[in-house]
Amino acid sequence: MSQRVTGNHHSPESPRRREPLLNPVIAESQPEVASAIARFGGLDAVMASAYGVDPESGIQNIRPNRPFTRRKFLQQVTIAAALTVATNCANPDRKEADLSTGIPLEKTHLKIGFIPITCATPIIMSQPLGFYQKYGLNVELVKMENWQQVRDSAIAGELDAYHLLSPMPIAMTLGLGSQPFPIKLASIENINGQAIVLALKHQDKVKEAKDFRGLTIGIPFRYSMHNLLLRYYLASNNINPDREINIKQVPPSQAIELLKAGELDGFLMPDGNAQQAVYEKIGFIYLLTKDLWDGHPCCSFAASKPWIDKHPSTFRALNKAIIDGCNYARNPGNRREIAQVIAAPEYLNQPQSVLEAVLTGTFDDGLGNIRTVSDRIDFDPYPWKSFSYWITSQFARWGMVEAQNISHEAIADEVFLTGLARQLAKQLGQTPPTIILRDEQLKFGLFDPSEPDAYRQAQIQKHGF
Repeated sequence: MSQRVTGNHHSPESPRRREPLLNPVIAESQPEVASAIARFGGLDAVMASAYGVDPESGIQNIRPNRPFTRRKFLQQVTIAAALTVATNCANPDRKEADLSTGIPLEKTHLKIGFIPITCATPIIMSQPLGFYQKYGLNVELVKMENWQQVRDSAIAGELDAYHLLSPMPIAMTLGLGSQPFPIKLASIENINGQAIVLALKHQDKVKEAKDFRGLTIGIPFRYSMHNLLLRYYLASNNINPDREINIKQVPPSQAIELLKAGELDGFLMPDGNAQQAVYEKIGFIYLLTKDLWDGHPCCSFAASKPWIDKHPSTFRALNKAIIDGCNYARNPGNRREIAQVIAAPEYLNQPQSVLEAVLTGTFDDGLGNIRTVSDRIDFDPYPWKSFSYWITSQFARWGMVEAQNISHEAIADEVFLTGLARQLAKQLGQTPPTIILRDEQLKFGLFDPSEPDAYRQAQIQKHGF
């Protein structure tokens, strides 16, 4: 798989992205501000937290060689640092702090909404395994029924942060399905981790995509990778997902019962639901979404821009806890322990054996086969902006947004906090990627993020939809 930097994006090693003049200028004119910047983790960290600027993806509309814009930029950085001083140092005697850095936190008692599925593993396990406490946070996990409830609670300000399907921050920011609400995708919770499951009655009838004609297939939400990948699979095999099958939106918690009742012929849901269908002997695993796009994003950790602006240090500590938890979950040696803790009634409320089958990748497919796919689900928190480009190309393809209104680069830069995720991972001793875009290899072709509209148009031209 090739990797690239496209358009105005530059490697962090590029001289244009690392100007040595900035810090000395601030240090000479505002030494107390320079000190605050250092405490906060550096100039890039201030920029990312105060403005959502991703230093690795470029500062939009600012050319460093123009004196006026340079001065404006320095003024903005100074203001951001001053706000950091006011926020973090107004009460130097208070006890609440990120325990890993000692930086004071604006808020330590948090509510995070989640759907009880295996995709939420990092958010869930970080409570019983102590990752939130490690960063000075006391988190209440709020279990929710469906994605509409999470979205509406987020917009209403009832939550501090949330577990969201990876397309949802884009959809919410654009106002698709709800009023526009600015959401930042801080990190990816899981990659892969979904499957198409069919009722056992179809095991001798459905052998390939054309056999899906006339079936009713459940998905968890319109703005989900589940919906987009199901459409991608069917359309790539010349099946019109809007005319030749019935795609039905159902909460993950109801998928098993609806499959039992015959109201669904199958579903594309998180792997916990898929394995539960096998466990209850009502369905079989037809296809892992890993086989459609190995490394695709599934769910994400997110917070609103207003909340981040008000709680920059808390947000960094919280995101660091999630990234740290993801790194722990990536280790196969930790998967059984994780399955044990997230199986509890207050979390997923599923048999531990079901969750072990998902997390370890050794599983019964419902047809008498024991399969081993070690990365059936995995936990790589890095939010590649090429994920966003593919998602918005498919939003346009399926009429969820007008194609002429899509600026793939601007949306990715607005929603994905890729640079900040990299900074936090480095602070944790990890080695995240140094670029933000890569070619994505899917089952039926390569996605080049430098040409998302050409990709969409080629799909439509080839298949007619």
